[in-house]
Amino acid sequence: MTRPIYAIGDIHGQTGQLEEALDLIQADGGPEAEVVFTGDFVDRGPDSNGVIERLMQGQAEGRNWTCLKGNHDRLFCWFMEAFPREDPFLPVELYYLNDRIGGAATLASYGVDCGPHDRKWAVHSAARAAVPQAHLDYLAKLPLTYQTGDLLFVHAGIRPGVALADQDEEDLLWIRKGFLEDTREYPWLVVHGHTAEQQPVHYGNRVDIDCGAGYGRPLVPVVFEGREAWCLTPNGRTKLAPKG
Repeated sequence: MTRPIYAIGDIHGQTGQLEEALDLIQADGGPEAEVVFTGDFVDRGPDSNGVIERLMQGQAEGRNWTCLKGNHDRLFCWFMEAFPREDPFLPVELYYLNDRIGGAATLASYGVDCGPHDRKWAVHSAARAAVPQAHLDYLAKLPLTYQTGDLLFVHAGIRPGVALADQDEEDLLWIRKGFLEDTREYPWLVVHGHTAEQQPVHYGNRVDIDCGAGYGRPLVPVVFEGREAWCLTPNGRTKLAPKG
C-alpha cells in the first residue's frame, strides 16, 4: 500500500490556521504522518515568528516533516543580512517592507515597529537585534525541492524541459510564466504553492496547494497516495480530481 503524504501550502504567518491544518492531518494520518510544507512561512500574516518556531519545534521533536524554502523566506533572510539585500525578481515598485510583500508584518511578530516614515536603517537595526539568528539559519538552510515516488514538491514550480538537477533556484522559488500554462506530462506530479488559488487545484500534471492564507483564506491540507489526491476537511477527505 502506498503511504500517504500530506502537504501544506503557503502559511504566511498564520499560526492558527497552521495548527488547524495539522489537527486535520493528525486526525487522518496520526502523529507519525509525513508532511511536506512547500514554503512561504513568513510575511503578510500576523505571526511569522510563531510559524518558524512551530516548524522548528516539530522537526526537533522528530516529526516526519519536510520544510521547503519559499521566495518569501528568502526575501526575509536577504533583508536581514548586514546590508539589506532586495530580491531583483521583485517588481521595481515593490520592496520587502511594502504591505503587498508583507515584510513589516513579519518584523512586527518579533516586536519591531515599522511605519511609513521610519528610516529603513533604524528598522533594519532593530530587526537585527530582535530576530533570533537561529530562525534565519533555519530558513537559509531549507531545501528547494523534495522528490519521493511519483511526487515532486517545490515552492513555485519548475522550468519545463530542464532536468531537476539543472533547475535554477530563481525558477524554483519564483516561476509562473512558462510553468503554469504548460500542460506536458512530467516524470512526477508536481506539488507546489506560490500562486494563490481559492482552494487546491489539480491541473493534471501539477497540483497548486497555495490557498491564499497570506490574504486571509484558510489553509487546506492535501493528502497524496501515489498520484491520487484528496483535500482534508473537518468532515474528512474530499477527492481532488484533475480539472476537465
